[in-house]
Amino acid sequence: MKFACDLSQSSEYLSFRSSVPLRKIVVDSDGIKAWKIFDSGPKSVTCPLICLPPVSGTADIFYKQVMGLASRGVRVIAAEPPPYWNIKEWCDGFKKLIDYLELDKIHIFGTSLGGFIAQKFTQYTQNCPRVVSLVLCNTFTDTTVFEYNDSVALFWLLPSLVLKRMLMGNFAADKVDKRIADSIDFMVEKLESLTQSELASRLTLNCTPCYVEPQHLYNLPITIMDVWDESALSSRVREDLYKSYPQAKLAHLKSGGNFPYLSRSDEVNLHLLIHLRQFDGTDISASYLSLHKMPAHNQDNPEEGSVSYFNQRDKFVKIS
Repeated sequence: MKFACDLSQSSEYLSFRSSVPLRKIVVDSDGIKAWKIFDSGPKSVTCPLICLPPVSGTADIFYKQVMGLASRGVRVIAAEPPPYWNIKEWCDGFKKLIDYLELDKIHIFGTSLGGFIAQKFTQYTQNCPRVVSLVLCNTFTDTTVFEYNDSVALFWLLPSLVLKRMLMGNFAADKVDKRIADSIDFMVEKLESLTQSELASRLTLNCTPCYVEPQHLYNLPITIMDVWDESALSSRVREDLYKSYPQAKLAHLKSGGNFPYLSRSDEVNLHLLIHLRQFDGTDISASYLSLHKMPAHNQDNPEEGSVSYFNQRDKFVKIS
């Protein structure tokens, strides 16, 4: 009997699954590899926000962003890639996906591995830019910070149980609040649903020595989002990301763990709206509505913590 966590049985998640269809799109010539996407919002918007998951995530982990931003008229696409074994193959497949969806340009919200590949895709398409802006959450610029660099060539041979155990070490649930614990349970449930080839290919991408060349992204609007409590990434990795993009805006959450888009979805959605509203009234807006009128912050939950948002070159600005 499979364990079902609280989030997967919540009314919000069940509403999401019943109202937003899962699409499988084959874009590669082999006719086998299928992207899985949830596409919500006005299809007239041709520059949507695309959400890319971490190693252990599936497309539906962004259901709170899909549902939460829909009321603001934002088109959100949560995307889950098929197994790709190197960055170039992944970028080629993603480019074919956005061509298939007839998207002119895109904004990307990338988390962990999804954030790293978002940077690489932006670099990959620099001669014919497709990425308008980036929101990077708990991510990195260099894969050599991870263990298993020496054994990456063996991932394709390892059984899924071994691969899952390698990832479970980052899912410690000691001394965390209920919302973070629920987010961990939900991610464990999603991890269990992944196949051996999906896990092995993602771990291969995550651990194969590779780095971003940030000078190719300096002219891009970037928001770096991270948490102040404990997460899988060390403070040195975070500092390296800040130094790579001195022009980026920083969005800090007081807490949230490794998966703040689940455990602190209100704050994450607020930061996404703030990031996207700079494109209001242009042909690269992710919404057909104005995002400058911000929703009232939830004062009923004292555990939400404070939300801060600032530019590294400017003074600190507190918005709640």
